[in-house]
Amino acid sequence: MRPSLSRSGGLVVMAATSAIFLRQAHHSDAFAYVDLPDGGVPKIANKIGASPSYPTPLLLDSENLEILAAFANQLADAARKEIIPYWRQGRQVLGQQIKVEEDRSLFQSASPVTLADRAAERAMRELITEKFPDHGIYGEEYGIKAADADWVWVLDPIDGTRSFITGKPLFGTLIALLHKGTPVIGIIDQCVLNERWLGIVGKESTLNGVPIKTDGVITLSDAEMYSTTPDMFEHGDALTKFDAMRGAVRTPHYGADCYAYALVASGFGADIVVEADLGLYDYCALVPIIEGAGGIITDWTGDRLTLFNHEKSRGRVLASANPSLHCQALEILNMQTVPSDELTVALRSIPPQRHNTNGITPLICGVMIGELIAQFGQ
Repeated sequence: MRPSLSRSGGLVVMAATSAIFLRQAHHSDAFAYVDLPDGGVPKIANKIGASPSYPTPLLLDSENLEILAAFANQLADAARKEIIPYWRQGRQVLGQQIKVEEDRSLFQSASPVTLADRAAERAMRELITEKFPDHGIYGEEYGIKAADADWVWVLDPIDGTRSFITGKPLFGTLIALLHKGTPVIGIIDQCVLNERWLGIVGKESTLNGVPIKTDGVITLSDAEMYSTTPDMFEHGDALTKFDAMRGAVRTPHYGADCYAYALVASGFGADIVVEADLGLYDYCALVPIIEGAGGIITDWTGDRLTLFNHEKSRGRVLASANPSLHCQALEILNMQTVPSDELTVALRSIPPQRHNTNGITPLICGVMIGELIAQFGQ
């Protein structure tokens, strides 16, 4: 029996629903779809892959990158010295203030800033200016200098200030170095726990000098997902898609900020992070770390995260432990319509992905409605 399909302005049906239709049509319990001439995956899937590449930065001198990475570690050391004296101090010592930003989500519109944030960024900026006066700087607390330079440092002295001011050690100093707009070095430094993640483009990412690797599941229904808070998703399209994501995964978790990405990169049990309305300084450092550990990190459309597409990406970030998870999440985040109740039922009903030898390819990114119709006729 041919599946009954409804259309609404070229509606793209998500991977889960498409896979259910195809599984029924082939009388198979495998999470799969029929081989098609073009591979049967949406065009968005072509934007990502298991081995991300940076055409220009990969040509950079490896020795030079190592020197710059060593300097990035010096910046992290300098930030630590400024932050630790303020750790678990009272409000008056921290000098808490509220920073108000227009045109941001509920969560981001009014955020705390402390003396520790400002002291750490000042220390890092002074070192950069002294050592590399021609390099640009893009900092959360003290603004932008020469953002059009070939080399730009992107600094977030304390990512997760709300955690910091409440004594929760799930914050981090984020340091990124961009070459011609593309992140090539990234550091997440958790000074209280003495943990430091380092990513260098083209190299394995490390935690305290030891190589790390992602270790995620391959289906969303088994995945542990992190987001800082539901309040970072604006009402409407973003919140609707986030609701679909947390209905699709095994468990949604909240409140880890940059530390969640470190958990995914390290293979500690977190599989995916989805967030919105992030600043450039919130995610640039994460890119080399996630990718150097074998994961995938893009915006919600599957495009790379760079200095030049920040306005287009709108701070909507998706990081996954592997391409399979990433593609399934992209299907949800790029839907034009989300049938809320039916969506959750459909996602929960999909069995684990399995290989078979009957000429059916295991689902990587699902199919579009047009491909489904073309396969079975109208």
